[in-house]
Parts: sequence; structure tokens; C-alpha cells
Amino acid sequence: MSESVTTGGNRPLWQQVLDDLERRIASGDIVDRFPTDKELTEHYGVSRHTVREAVQRLRARGLVDRHRGRGSFLNEAMLTQPLGGLYSLFRAVEEAGLEQRSEVLFLGPDRDERAADHLGLPPRAELVRLERVRYAGGEPLAIDDTWLPADIGRSVLDADFSRAALYDLLSELSAVRITAADETLTPVVPDDRLIEVLQLAPGEGLLRVERLASSGERPVEYRTTLIRGQRFRYTSSWRADEGAGPTTGFVEADRGS
Repeated sequence: MSESVTTGGNRPLWQQVLDDLERRIASGDIVDRFPTDKELTEHYGVSRHTVREAVQRLRARGLVDRHRGRGSFLNEAMLTQPLGGLYSLFRAVEEAGLEQRSEVLFLGPDRDERAADHLGLPPRAELVRLERVRYAGGEPLAIDDTWLPADIGRSVLDADFSRAALYDLLSELSAVRITAADETLTPVVPDDRLIEVLQLAPGEGLLRVERLASSGERPVEYRTTLIRGQRFRYTSSWRADEGAGPTTGFVEADRGS
């Protein structure tokens, strides 16, 4: 049965097709094999150019993979992370069978009042900052901004982060082991810089993951990660006989921000 798309409106035809394809994927109407361009043009009654424009954006968001000679399929390689446990993005990528690497944008001494406050340090305390673009399977996945107390961070100033996990290096070079972490997740609308760095498709959003990690009683890492919501998802489970699980909630946005 053909779906209706409207000409002459504010939303282009490819956007209407894209929105409906995302709805069908989310509802389970499209499973495993993705329709061909010919099937989609017949289904929506639009041109092949319009269909290709919509499908190109699905591929850019990591939802659809094309296999030469076999057609297109829904991407089963979306990274999944259960809430409520300490995890490593490095390991999450590798365990999904994807090649991971990082591009270091900044590594060195720096100062930041907000990060220092989270780490329980004076506002002008010297810190070590590590900013990285994280890749999964050759495509940008996230951008990390990590702050460490200077006495700990100095140990990793000469480290190669291109294919290494921060927590492994901290354990090896400074004998610091992360024992606890608290995280907060909020949705983010990307600015032009993030769109360019992470190669985001039109309309693609991000999750902002704010983490404070501790070693024993001492806060040793404050990190913000902006991660592509289309390629990484968090999951949670709860059972009545196991007590309370991870807490979720809604926070009213500050209208002045």
C-alpha cells in the first residue's frame, strides 16, 4: 500500500520519506532486509532521486548498511550499553567487532573552573585535559573532553591514545584504578563545529554524557562525552525482586541557557 507524501508543503519530499522510514524501522515494520530503491519509489509514489536522498541519510546515521550484490540491510552493529555499570567506550566498540581509534585534539595542562569544582580542587588548579574524537568502524562516534588532576594526568602526557583506553593507561602509568562513576545523560542539539567534526547528517542529535569517576574516595576524572544518538544506545532493566535500578527523570530546561 502506498504511503502519502505531500507536495508544496514546508517539508521536502525526501524528509517526509525519511521520517516515515524511521517510524517503520522503530515500529518493526522494516526488519533485516531494507527495501530497494524501486520498492520505495513504488511505495511512496516519489522519484528515485527523492528516495536516494532519504536513504543516504539513513546510511549516514548508521541505520542502514549496503552490501554489494546483496542489497541493503538494517545495521545490527549499533553499540549498546546497559545503564548502571562502569564501562569503557573503547571496549564497547571493540566488543561490537568494530575497529576503534581516537584522534587527539588536545593533550596538555589546562585550567577549567567547572572541572576543578567537580574534582574537588580550587578554581584555578592546574589540570590535565584530553580531548579526543572517538571512531568506530572508521566513522566518528563521539567527542570526549576529559579532565584529570595534574598529579595524575601528568603520567599520561606522553601516552599514545590513538588505540588505547584511558583507564588502562592510568592503571599502568599511575597505579590509579577507577572504582566508581556517576553519569548524567542529556540530549544535545549540535552546533556547526560538532556537525563538521562528527560528520553528522541533517537533523542528527547527540547525547551528552557527563561522568565523574573516582578512585576510592577521590574524584580523579571529570569527563563530558558527546555521542551520536543514532549509533549508540543506553538500555536499562528493572525487576521488582531486585530493588531499585537506574534512576531516570525529566528536567525542565533553563530557558536562559
